Amino acid sequence: MFAKVGSCTLVGMEVVEVEVEINSSRGLPGIHMVGLPDAAVKESYRRIKAAVANSELPWCKQMLTINLAPADLRKEGSNFDLPIAVGILAVAGCFAPEALSGKVMVGELSLDGKVRGVKGALAIALWARKEGKGELILPWENLGEASLVKGLKVVGVSHLREVLEYLVEGKLPDQNRGSEAFELPPQKKLCLSQVKGQAMAKRALEVAAAGFHNLLMVGPPGSGKSMLAERLPTIMPPLSEEELLEVLCIHSVAGNLTPWRMLDSCPPFRAPHHTISSVGLAGGGKGFPRPGEVTLSHRGVLFLDELPEFRRDALEVLRQPMEAGVVTISRSLVSTTFPARFLMVAGMNPCPCGYLGDRKRPCTCHPSLVRKYYGKISGPLLDRIDIQVEVPRLTPTEMVEMPTGETSEEVRKRVELAREMQRKRYGSPNLYTAHVDISELREACRLGRREKEFMFTAAEKLGLTARGFDRCLRIARTVADLAGREEIRVSDLAEAVQYRGLDRLIFNAA
Repeated sequence: MFAKVGSCTLVGMEVVEVEVEINSSRGLPGIHMVGLPDAAVKESYRRIKAAVANSELPWCKQMLTINLAPADLRKEGSNFDLPIAVGILAVAGCFAPEALSGKVMVGELSLDGKVRGVKGALAIALWARKEGKGELILPWENLGEASLVKGLKVVGVSHLREVLEYLVEGKLPDQNRGSEAFELPPQKKLCLSQVKGQAMAKRALEVAAAGFHNLLMVGPPGSGKSMLAERLPTIMPPLSEEELLEVLCIHSVAGNLTPWRMLDSCPPFRAPHHTISSVGLAGGGKGFPRPGEVTLSHRGVLFLDELPEFRRDALEVLRQPMEAGVVTISRSLVSTTFPARFLMVAGMNPCPCGYLGDRKRPCTCHPSLVRKYYGKISGPLLDRIDIQVEVPRLTPTEMVEMPTGETSEEVRKRVELAREMQRKRYGSPNLYTAHVDISELREACRLGRREKEFMFTAAEKLGLTARGFDRCLRIARTVADLAGREEIRVSDLAEAVQYRGLDRLIFNAA
């Protein structure tokens, strides 16, 4: 007897269709599995046999051949437990194999027959809808995220017997159980008005949020760098429905999609520890590549605190995704591309002890230590950081007084207006001034005579590179957008240039 069950596997962010074929034939009872299964797939038959027995269901007592097609694609993970078990039940005569037509199944089985959740359910549901599949049967644990995809019948199951009852009798399992788990829990309220002083740094955050410009903050310990970075998502517009679905799909593939994340349209904020490896940042790992921090922060903020403490090789992998908005991971068996359009915010001390140039405490670092400290940050990486701003020590008056300043909501309104101008100018909802093509930038940044003279002087005195000059124009364009103007003035260029001089001051001091 023969049965075919539709399933799929994840290759990076891509979902690839896999057909689980089961054939029973005369011979000694046993299982032969082919189709390049990895260790987790090979050992699945032990879980499946125990799950079928503990569910009090019949087992096929013939020789079983299981093929995972296409045969040239390596299969990994536990997604195939459920389709293999259902296929075996079909060839055992529990139901007609025709009942499996048009259905896609994924799920891991426990020894007692319960169906456990899998990674990438949202991506699988999007793929099933795109491919015109009739319905998707998956673990109840993944029903919430898969139900975000409209136009697809999704059935959540919690036990192998429920699948059999649905296929034989058409009895649909209860799909509303435990819906209270998807309520948004109370969260810490962050607001820009909670930050004392630091007017220039707050303005830099606003410009960064409006044009998606990368930002570096340099200052002594306790000056508020981390506090400012944490509040950057609060002044960014909420994710659109399309952007939110894209972000949720990434977190689903990574296996860290939580119910509150599905209900929260705030841009993601990721702050990896400085001991992270290059693989942890860019993605990769054994087998099929997995998304790294640059992908998990897609459409949001990647905060790198204590930037010089990160490994040099880890920082260098950021250069390509910062420019291209994607990261490509190549391995011997597969090559995959992940989205990585993130806003990088970095914080660092001015020296190892943290007090170089401080007004109150003297620096105790030897010049050679300071040079080594900055040597971990390459020139090309620093050149890709649009805005570089100093975050000085707070004065006693600022520390004693209550925090004052605009709220995140007030700043976010200006950011939204600036982004709306960019959408109309560039004709795309997800294209910002920091990422537009150079030809579009020149069209959007036409300078008058006085503006050209100013930029000529700035380039000559500050020694701007071609990329640095380009970044100044992009920042000036964003500053003008925040003011609601189409023309770029000298004042906009002056503000942009002041954000590009900190790197030279730091390295001269070192």
